[in-house]
Amino acid sequence: MSSHAAFLHVQRLAGFAQLRGRLGLLHAVLGAPWPDVRFTALESGLAEWCHGELTRMAAGASAAGIDWTSALRNLLPWPEAGRFDELAPERIEVPSGSTVRLRYPAPEDHGDRDADTAGAEIAAPVLAVKLQECFGWQASPVICDGRVPVLMHLLSPAGRPMAVTADLASFWQQGYPGVRAENRGRYIKHPWPEDPLTAPPARGTKRSGR
Repeated sequence: MSSHAAFLHVQRLAGFAQLRGRLGLLHAVLGAPWPDVRFTALESGLAEWCHGELTRMAAGASAAGIDWTSALRNLLPWPEAGRFDELAPERIEVPSGSTVRLRYPAPEDHGDRDADTAGAEIAAPVLAVKLQECFGWQASPVICDGRVPVLMHLLSPAGRPMAVTADLASFWQQGYPGVRAENRGRYIKHPWPEDPLTAPPARGTKRSGR
């Protein structure tokens, strides 16, 4: 397999895509030394971040047997990498105690920082979580040292999207009453308090008490 064919293979790997998304957000928001991990940059710099892996392939190793996600970690800058999980966390803990994986946009989804640093548009990471698990949460989470609000996809007990917001405080006041009225008769086993800010978060039904 050629290096180009190997590169096409790694684009389909979920762990690789998640790591690339986290790095891409930091590059778009903070710039150097966080690396540019758009596919054009990665393909032109293959020898920099996966030299050893390409050498193994040249010796006959299969691309499917190589840990490409670990190879991409070679681009983490030091000592800044010590804050990587803090700045771009893989998961966020919600009020119910669940830790929910963030879904990061592809680096190509952000505006071109190199072309227009001041006006580069940042695509928000998504946190998809059941609405009941968020009771008591006063405001939407932010990452990247408070620079990037997380876009919340609030789900029904069945896991279906009910609302999308980057301003949880505003949603509780303006959007929640309508969502509650529309869904409490549909999901009667689940809590739908009038005041979601003082209600305990819930992972299960009212009967389960979780």
